[in-house]
Amino acid sequence: MVAIENQSQGQRAAEAAAQPRIPKEARRLLHEMAASWADVADCRALQVIPLKGAMTNEVYQVRWLNCAGAAADGEAEPAVREREVRKVLVRIYGDGVELFFDREDEVRTFECMSRHGQGPRLLGRFPNGRVEEFIHARTLSAADLRDPEISALVASKLREFHNLDMPGPKAVLIWDRLKNWLKTARNLCSSDESKVFRLGSLENEIAALEKDFSGDYHGIGFCHNDLQYGNIMIDEETNMLTIIDYEYASFNPVAYDIANHFCEMAADYHSEKPHILDYSKYPDADEQKRFVKTYLSNSGEEPDAEEVENLLQSIEKYTLASHLVWGLWGIISDHVNDIDFDYKEYARQRFEQYWQKKQTLLTS
Repeated sequence: MVAIENQSQGQRAAEAAAQPRIPKEARRLLHEMAASWADVADCRALQVIPLKGAMTNEVYQVRWLNCAGAAADGEAEPAVREREVRKVLVRIYGDGVELFFDREDEVRTFECMSRHGQGPRLLGRFPNGRVEEFIHARTLSAADLRDPEISALVASKLREFHNLDMPGPKAVLIWDRLKNWLKTARNLCSSDESKVFRLGSLENEIAALEKDFSGDYHGIGFCHNDLQYGNIMIDEETNMLTIIDYEYASFNPVAYDIANHFCEMAADYHSEKPHILDYSKYPDADEQKRFVKTYLSNSGEEPDAEEVENLLQSIEKYTLASHLVWGLWGIISDHVNDIDFDYKEYARQRFEQYWQKKQTLLTS
């Protein structure tokens, strides 16, 4: 759906219910920004296009005809050539995000990533969101993650991401995050919900994982922590990747970040049932090994077999932490977020995978 703001008052009133809701402060900022751009024909003639797949925020593409496009078209047409528009991305923060991360920390990370040339530029902020540079690239699909060539690009890009020199302490965040999210989930859940999700047993599970994984980090790096396909973009002319959306980013074991990426291959957030996970799509042994070898080869040297095997073993164990993180995220989101997504069922599947994976590791 596209909402066009340069309509008559009558048209606006008639179609108001069908238009995406952009906060007044955001609209004012967009008008001011567009007014400063010489190539925009009419700063108030903006188009708002909702972008699907976001589960924490509402995300929109906003665009204006530039002067050449407006002159060529005469009258508005359904399709406008890409070169004839000026685009930005508007991100409206979701409810309850403060339960997951500190927004000011996230914005500082975003700005630092921009300085590293790793993502879009921050163009402006309004009370409950921001305006970002629109990246002229294609967001990956769920199927892309299984493509060997694209997977190799992701592996190389992720190694580059992990090696970024980011400010702040280099301490591992995963265990504190799990403990804090478990506390929040318990506070939000009824006693019946807590029993269904076995929340009472998770404190001991988290403590055991932290103890078992101590010293088995295979290196600490700056991790994305949410590397699903929708957070990766590809320029199909250059094959260059851009990793976006750093809300959950922090220093962590790199094996955890890769494990989480592998788990995300089970998801298709653009399907008719985006909350349903298909673990038959989890990468098989050959796919995992190919990814890890590319990741470790990023320096140009072929990794030895022992190094590859050690990282693969660490990744397999860290899938447990990934399932707990996103299971707790689903429970909390179910209570605070009104996005059309079955968070509770998503959480149930992640916890189910946790217990199954734990049993597999115990018997292997």
